[in-house]
Amino acid sequence: MRPLVAGGLLPAEAPIAASSISGYSGGGRKLIASYEARRVDAPRPYALGQAHKHLPEMRVYAGLSAAPVFQPIVGPFYQGLAVTVYLHPAQFSRKATPEDLRQILAGYYADEPFIRVAPLSLEANTDEGGYFDVEANNGTNRVDLFVFGNEERMLLIARLDNLGKGASGAAVQSMNVHLGVDERLGLV
Repeated sequence: MRPLVAGGLLPAEAPIAASSISGYSGGGRKLIASYEARRVDAPRPYALGQAHKHLPEMRVYAGLSAAPVFQPIVGPFYQGLAVTVYLHPAQFSRKATPEDLRQILAGYYADEPFIRVAPLSLEANTDEGGYFDVEANNGTNRVDLFVFGNEERMLLIARLDNLGKGASGAAVQSMNVHLGVDERLGLV
């Protein structure tokens, strides 16, 4: 969201809705034990009271005036994370197409070694039948950004490994930066 707000396309006051689906490892030891003991097979929405612990940082890092409506979901898989933001062109300060959004993201993250902005292609970015693979970045420190939709409705999706980029990979990358070494050292 930050590139869209910083680029003036999305006003900071725009109402935003987002969801995420993540592997159950993100819930810590207790949730891991619960999922593995009960063999839960269905996704489970949580934080239904709109008080998720990450809402304040989502607002700040995105540059928004208010926290988004956010629906996190834990999935029946160990790791992987996809965050989806739902956008309607009425929220924008000017007319924009999905390709315009993709170009804004690509320009903003052009020098980031672990962020890839995917080409605008439903076929290239999904499996047969149009299914999105939440686990495709597992074992990496990468974040892949996608724009889907049309001029009437758009989706922005960020895909990452909640254990890699979400925790340990981010710590290693931060340590590398702090130590003044190549931020990619030891990471894939």
